[in-house]
Amino acid sequence: MPEIETSAAPGMRTLAPEFFDHPHATYRAWREGGGPRQARYPGPAPVEGWVVTSYADAKELLADQRLSKNGAVQRFGHHVGLTQGPGSALFSHMLNTDPPHHTRLRKLVQKAFTQRRTATLRPAIETHVARLMDAWEGRDDVELISEFALPLPLAVVFDLFGASDADHETLQVRGNTLDGGQGDGEVSVFTADSMLGYLRALLALKREEPDDGLLSALVEARAEGEEALSEDEITSMAFLLVIAGHQTTVNLIANGIHTLLTHPDQLALLRADMTLMPGAVEELLRYESPSALASLRYAAEPVEVGEVTLGKGEFVHISLLGANRDPRVFAEPDRFDISRENAAKHLAFGHGIHHCLGAPLARLQAEIAFTQLLSRYPGLRLSEDHEPRWQANPRHRGLLALPLRLT
Repeated sequence: MPEIETSAAPGMRTLAPEFFDHPHATYRAWREGGGPRQARYPGPAPVEGWVVTSYADAKELLADQRLSKNGAVQRFGHHVGLTQGPGSALFSHMLNTDPPHHTRLRKLVQKAFTQRRTATLRPAIETHVARLMDAWEGRDDVELISEFALPLPLAVVFDLFGASDADHETLQVRGNTLDGGQGDGEVSVFTADSMLGYLRALLALKREEPDDGLLSALVEARAEGEEALSEDEITSMAFLLVIAGHQTTVNLIANGIHTLLTHPDQLALLRADMTLMPGAVEELLRYESPSALASLRYAAEPVEVGEVTLGKGEFVHISLLGANRDPRVFAEPDRFDISRENAAKHLAFGHGIHHCLGAPLARLQAEIAFTQLLSRYPGLRLSEDHEPRWQANPRHRGLLALPLRLT
């Protein structure tokens, strides 16, 4: 198997770059071996840590407050020598914080980012999807990621913010391309600085001319006995929505179409009965989770997981890909089945206090995108020369490109 390259220390596995093309095989072997494993992922800033691959352990640790988020951010910054950048103005969001600070942020943000606000976006999402496909009129071939899966969630984020669609490129961070562009899916300091400048200017406009968008709602959000969100907290939350919102949704749409087109029996079943779409989206989230690992955590104190003790100060990687294919929860987990009854038990959006607040919006975009794509293009298929290549990023599970034939 290509997963193990060398051992840097007793029990430490260093993953080879080929791991990203076949992560399920590696996680299956580790899960079957029992208990967390120590590993170092490849990349420009490799982080050694414990990797948890079973569903039960993952679900328990996702909700375990002994695993710190704020501490992980601080320690990771020290680990990679991060001494520059926008700092608290973009990273003071709830995904990076622990209670009680997280509790306050979540309460205020949830007050602004309601399910009702998400539901009102349906007509706009349907319009964006149709507009993107209209641009393909007369064509036989398209590249789904750059021409659909990426611009769609960006347009939705701008609708949510009440921002100008002329500035989409300012907030685009998914730079993984096949032509030599940024391939790690992360945000550079230059990109972050540009985004911060844009978000501050947009926030100033919303304070001067408030509307019914999310940024205006965040400015006004208050709970009884709580202070309003600070400037840094609002820009950080906006940044989180951009990053988590469009990276996850890009991968969900691209991974989903690729999975459907490589499983013709399930695609035919879905085409014959589109009422199966909600369940299909849940199974797609389980089968090829758009986030491969949960956001980084570290042990603020020793944590026992079975017969293993995660030592104080050690990083912990929770594998969503591994958990979502655990046979103790999902029968025949490597089989893609849109009729799977318990698919919605997946952990693709996390669990506990850090469960993704934008999950309903991601589901809504995917459901609309899949429905319109499959309805409008009955002959949709992969390009003949397509060979799947995946992002070289342990946290994101996403294709680099997805060339399709429309007819």
